[in-house]
Amino acid sequence: MSTVLLRATDLSRTYGSRRGLFGAVTKVRAVNRVSFSIAAGETLGIVGESGSGKSTMGRMALGLEAPDEGQVRFAGEPMPASGSPAWRAQRARMQMIYQDPLGALDRRLPVIVQVQEPLDIHRIGDQAQRLRLAQEMLARVGLSSEQMTRYPHELSGGQRQRVVLARALMTRPDFLVCDEPVSALDVSIQAQVVNLLVDLQAEFGLAMLFISHDLRVVRQVSNRVAVMYLGDFVEEGDADDLFAAPLHPYTRALVSAAPVTKRSSGQARIVLTGEPPNPADRPGGCSFHPRCPLAIARCKQEAPVLRSVEQGFGRRVACHLVEPSSMPNSKAA
Repeated sequence: MSTVLLRATDLSRTYGSRRGLFGAVTKVRAVNRVSFSIAAGETLGIVGESGSGKSTMGRMALGLEAPDEGQVRFAGEPMPASGSPAWRAQRARMQMIYQDPLGALDRRLPVIVQVQEPLDIHRIGDQAQRLRLAQEMLARVGLSSEQMTRYPHELSGGQRQRVVLARALMTRPDFLVCDEPVSALDVSIQAQVVNLLVDLQAEFGLAMLFISHDLRVVRQVSNRVAVMYLGDFVEEGDADDLFAAPLHPYTRALVSAAPVTKRSSGQARIVLTGEPPNPADRPGGCSFHPRCPLAIARCKQEAPVLRSVEQGFGRRVACHLVEPSSMPNSKAA
C-alpha cells in the first residue's frame, strides 16, 4: 500500500457575505467537513459545478487558507501556519497550477527569469546552476531556447501554461494542486498539456489534487475521483468504477452529460433542473434534494452521511437511496 502523503480531516471553511452596502453579514459555508487522503504518486480528481467549494478545498490543502475546522497533515505532520518559516520551507514540496497562466505570470519579466525564481527563493544551487536547471526544465516541457527569453504576452496560452508547469516543478515538489489547469485553453491544446502533465507526474512521482469541471480530463488523469456539491463530498471512489457506474443522482447527471460517456440506446442524458441552492441558505436535509429527480421525504428531512458501499473498494456515497456496505466505514479513503 502506498504511503499517504496528504491527509485532510473534517475540513470546513466559512466566509462572511454582505448583501448590499449596509446589509447584514450572512455566513456562507464553502466547504463542509470534507475528509480525503492522497498517496504518494496518486491523483485525486475533484469534480463539481462552479461554486461547489473545489478551489477553496485546494487552497486549504496547500495551507494557503486555514480551515475553520479540521486539519491538514502533510508527510505525517500538521500543516504549519501560513506565512511561517516552516510553511515557507514546506512550499518547496507543494506547488499550485492556476487556471489563468497569464495571470499567474509577471508580464514584466522574461519567462526564464520567472522559472528560475523558485530556486532563488529557496537558495538551491548557485546562479549558473539555477539558470541551467531552468533552461533544462523549460526544454522538458517543450519550449525552445528562443521562447525561453520571451515575455508571457509573446507566448500562446498553451506555451504559457507550460511555463507555469515548469516553474511549479523547479523545486521537485512531492505534491501539486491543479486548479482548472486547462479550462482556459483550446481543446486541441488541452490534450497536449494534459498528456504532458501525465508524463511529468510519472517522471517525478508527483501526487496531485486535480480540480476541474471537465469530466473527460479528470477521467484521464485521476486514480480516484471525488464529486463535490455545495461544499460536500457526495461520492468518491476509483475513477474507472465511478465513471462506469455512478451511484449518486448528482454524479449520474454529471457523467451522463459528459461527451465521453458511452450510453446505451435506453440510457438518456439526465438533465438537472434549477440552479444549485444559495450556500448562504442551504436547504434542510440533503442539499441536493431540490434538484434530485429521485428525492423522497427522508431526503428533505435528514442529511445523508458519506459512507462506504459495496460497489467497489473505497467507494463512498452520501445518499439515502444507496445501500451502505456491511464493512465498517472509514473517514477517508
